[in-house]
Amino acid sequence: MPRFAYETVDVFTDRPFGGNPLAVFTDARGMTDLQMQALAAEMNYSETTFVLPADDPAHDARVRIFHRTAEMPFAGHPNVGTAWVLARQGRDRGGVLRFEQRAGLVEIDIERDAAGQATGAVIAAPQPLSRGLEFTGEEIALSVGLEAAEIVTAAHRPVQASVGVSFVLAQVAPAALARATPDLAAFRALAARHPGLAGRLSLFLYVREGSSIRARMFAPLAGTWEDPATGSASATLGALLLSLDGGDAAAFSITQGVEMGRPSQLLVWARRTQDGLRARVGGSCAPMFQGEAVL
Repeated sequence: MPRFAYETVDVFTDRPFGGNPLAVFTDARGMTDLQMQALAAEMNYSETTFVLPADDPAHDARVRIFHRTAEMPFAGHPNVGTAWVLARQGRDRGGVLRFEQRAGLVEIDIERDAAGQATGAVIAAPQPLSRGLEFTGEEIALSVGLEAAEIVTAAHRPVQASVGVSFVLAQVAPAALARATPDLAAFRALAARHPGLAGRLSLFLYVREGSSIRARMFAPLAGTWEDPATGSASATLGALLLSLDGGDAAAFSITQGVEMGRPSQLLVWARRTQDGLRARVGGSCAPMFQGEAVL
């Protein structure tokens, strides 16, 4: 029976048992789509990645990303973790990896320590910032058990935004963040009221103090009750805040996962370019397990 090697890694942390766990199947040739989806459900992490040969030889790999119930066009921590795993196997080119994904090409810079060991990675989101639906504070508050007054709308209303995969971004009062609890029925009702969500409702709540941000992310409709570190949402938020603040560039430090007991640290850089607002997100990784799946 075919055997497929995998590694697991904690992403956006420099120590085990923090950050966001990820499973990486480092050579998924011969796997079917159904097997990839089944393995992602079996691993039961926020996402699992499957590495395949690139279609273009100028690139390093085609990386497919699955969460528990569907394939993702792009995601942050899966790219950071997968790049780190492949770099430790010597599969980068001069400290850079280029991954083909459904949302576009993702370029990753590998970070190393003084001894040359890979410690983490920084990824460039594949698309410029785009904005979509807006929501009322009441709608968001109802979804997470808060009061409408605790949704902060001075800078922006809760808004759907993307740099490769969409999230609903909402600022909340500092005291409210720890109390937020997703209401599954309210999530379903909100998704049904807004067909433009296409059934995807990943809600990223944040508290801001200058360039320091605390955040939580809930996506119960996709099987992720809460995510300990969401790189793609963090990159999207960085680009959104730059669009609101003005200027040519900005940097942010984002802390997530504290309420879950899996503290995560994400660094985000946003900048204005000729084709719009672009963002990068990065952090450290810690190794966990190695094994094989027998299919």
